[in-house]
Amino acid sequence: MQNPTTSASNAKWLKKVKWDENGLVPVIAQEAGSNDVLMFAWMNRDALARTVELGEAVYWSRSRKKLWHKGEESGHTQKVLEIRLDCDEDVVLLKIEQTGGIACHTGRHSCFFQKFDGDEKTGEWQVAEPVLQDPATIYPDTAKTK
Repeated sequence: MQNPTTSASNAKWLKKVKWDENGLVPVIAQEAGSNDVLMFAWMNRDALARTVELGEAVYWSRSRKKLWHKGEESGHTQKVLEIRLDCDEDVVLLKIEQTGGIACHTGRHSCFFQKFDGDEKTGEWQVAEPVLQDPATIYPDTAKTK
């Protein structure tokens, strides 16, 4: 019997997406209520098909080289409310509800927590969002921090 995700990965709607040379498409996760951009990730066909199937975000982890169900370790899943494709058909936008309010592995609400301050000569990146939960408590086995 064929895996349902594998057969879905040949669906007509997936063929409309312009996948890059590695079979990936960039994905932006945007919080539905606040419109905050929480993170950027990648999907392959199976990840996008699985996302539609589950109603939760599933990405392609380039470092692990496997599907990554967001929140599989942390519990901070993303309920997908809407999926959009941009005008060039090469970027996906997920409108999501973020479980626990934490999207970033650093324990912050958003991965985009560093804000540029200053000018081209003296500018620096400043931390603009607080840590909501210590990453060591989210990932006790790996203690991921950045």
